[in-house]
Amino acid sequence: MLTPLLLLWPISLALTWLVAQNIAGKPFDRALEYNVQALAKLVAVKNNQVQFNLTAPAREILRADDTDLVYYQVLGTQGEFLSGEHDLPLPPDEDKPVNGEVRLREDFMQGEDVRVAYTWVKVDVSGAAFSAGPSQGKSAPEGGREPHAVGERGGQQAVLVQVAETLEKRKTLATEIVKGTMVPQFVTLPLAVLLVWLALVRGIKPLAQLEKRIRARKSDDMSPLDEAAVPEEVAPLVSSINDLLSRLKVSLTTQKRFLADAAHQLKTPLAGLRMQADLAQRETDTDELKKSLKHIGRASIRATHTVNQLLALARAETTGRSLAKQRVDMVHIVSEVIADSVPRALEKQIDLGYDGPPAGEPSSQLEGNPTLLKELVRNLLDNAINYTPEKGQVTLRLLTDPFSGVLVLLVEDSGPGIPESERELVFQPFYRALGTNVDGSGLGLAIVLEIAKQHDATITIEDAVLPGHPQSPGTRVTVRFVGVDLTGAE
Repeated sequence: MLTPLLLLWPISLALTWLVAQNIAGKPFDRALEYNVQALAKLVAVKNNQVQFNLTAPAREILRADDTDLVYYQVLGTQGEFLSGEHDLPLPPDEDKPVNGEVRLREDFMQGEDVRVAYTWVKVDVSGAAFSAGPSQGKSAPEGGREPHAVGERGGQQAVLVQVAETLEKRKTLATEIVKGTMVPQFVTLPLAVLLVWLALVRGIKPLAQLEKRIRARKSDDMSPLDEAAVPEEVAPLVSSINDLLSRLKVSLTTQKRFLADAAHQLKTPLAGLRMQADLAQRETDTDELKKSLKHIGRASIRATHTVNQLLALARAETTGRSLAKQRVDMVHIVSEVIADSVPRALEKQIDLGYDGPPAGEPSSQLEGNPTLLKELVRNLLDNAINYTPEKGQVTLRLLTDPFSGVLVLLVEDSGPGIPESERELVFQPFYRALGTNVDGSGLGLAIVLEIAKQHDATITIEDAVLPGHPQSPGTRVTVRFVGVDLTGAE
């Protein structure tokens, strides 16, 4: 703020100088106009001849100026010289005489700038008075320009009267005005600088205190800043910082929960691996050794599955607003997941089927992340196969809701089903329905829910009741992509 003040000071002086010149010139212009009007009254016509009578005392009074030089000139109706200075410049040729109107102009006289006031005086003379010869004093002014034939302009007969004055008094008065303005500015500018400095120091003090409070915080302190103790101007900034802290707190909480969950879930399979490895090292019987190795294999598969599930959940939770979306054909994704699941379905003699449109249909396309959508379908299908008994049935359907036009993904199985009281709980991480006796980490549906949120989809669970399996209620998981853009959906 100090730099603009220092830059504005010379600009202010320059503007003051221009204004001072205008102000200083006005009283002197009025004096010139008065002198011209006074001389114009001395123009008379006698015996059809224009005469100008200026007494010696009046001439002395006109030129009685200790500072500036005053010149005058009177020219007759034919431009003949009547009185004054011969070399006083004439008005511009385009000026038309108007009786009694006093005009002002800047000009040059004997090497100095002058201010000239001039006017035309109408006179009534006969035609004989228009021919003034050299004997009447007619002469060419300095510079070689012939005098105006003033009386011939517009058919009027007029006498030109001019009074010129040098500009020393004007310059002196303008200088005094500028000096009178500069002296207060020399006093007020340092005072303004001091006041601005004190005001800024006082205004920045709350910001300095806010900075100290932020620096004094511990690295794990995610509590919001007190918005009441900050200046109004930075309140939006503090509010944004608080919003960032809240989002950072959620992110750190998610990371801590992931680490705790990973440690807890990996502890059991790793302990089992270690125990089976110790037993295998002590076994001498080949059959028992094979059993121990089989247990080790199952434990490693379970640990690998848990790690993959944990990584998938962490990826789904941390993707957030940075989710990269593209046009995805859900038929392709479903086909890939079903192809990967066929060996497991055959192993349990499960009837794995697909019901939906062929690939390339506009109604099966949406905007989403292909990796996460594939993880969603894979977890739903893995859960269905895991909880469906042998010789059961699992069907995956893709359809378009005829009423809302949204894409719907259905996964149905002939398993034991999920009690209505537990249908909200199964979406919590590591929650597993009691009495199922199925290996798993309890993360599958938690991953599905998180990915569905990223794609503005909703999930519902209900009984399936598939034909041919009346003894089992089964489970139907419905994913409705209500917030995504479908191409060609009716």
